Amino acid sequence: MTPSIALITGGSRGLGRNAALALAAAGTDVLISYHSQEAAAGKVVAEIEAMGRKAAALQLDTGDLASFPAFKAQLQALLADHWQRRDFDFLVNNAGIGLNAPLAESTEAQFDQLMNVHFKGVFFLTQALLPLLKDGGRILNFSSGLARFSLPGYGLYGAMKGAVEVLTRYWAKELGERGIRVNVLAPGAIETDFGGGAVRDRAEVNAFVAGVTALGRAGIPDDIGKAVAMLLSDQSSWITGQRIEASGGMFL
Repeated sequence: MTPSIALITGGSRGLGRNAALALAAAGTDVLISYHSQEAAAGKVVAEIEAMGRKAAALQLDTGDLASFPAFKAQLQALLADHWQRRDFDFLVNNAGIGLNAPLAESTEAQFDQLMNVHFKGVFFLTQALLPLLKDGGRILNFSSGLARFSLPGYGLYGAMKGAVEVLTRYWAKELGERGIRVNVLAPGAIETDFGGGAVRDRAEVNAFVAGVTALGRAGIPDDIGKAVAMLLSDQSSWITGQRIEASGGMFL
């Protein structure tokens, strides 16, 4: 049986890296994109290949919409050369940046940066790659618990993620005729380097998160990687257009 191929944006670090490794462990070949950390991306590729799966990495700035046609062409060439295929199976829109700024002090430049990476980038990259996505394939967008609950300083970030959640439902509706399932995964606070690594590195922040989470701890990357693998597997074949939060019950 031919292995599935997943494309994960922002796969050189954090949750993208963990998702790539979890999918590889489940038998999926993986393509990752990276923004600037080429060496880190190479290490992820090597880890996946050590599992016996095929892997590759391509550079991509998901906030630079003008670069998408060239990225699509690179992807097509890589699929043909590395896999002898014209399509791939799973698209995971994970790449992102963080911002903590009160709404009253947020600038237009900050708004535009978040919009380009988290909303316009997700929309137009998905649109560009649809011809390469196999019928019956899957799209998984990343949101955040911050689209459901509110913490001061994260208003712009949460608003962009909220837009992605609405967009996910519409993609699911319009791509259903191709058998493509589209869902959105919303992690809670996870111990990674995202946002300066506060949840991972600052004991008081980690303790705060644990105190407002039903399962009594902050999340770890494996919690999210496993959720990604589950949502892209046949075990969730009747789930589409849904928001799934993986937060351990934060702020219930």
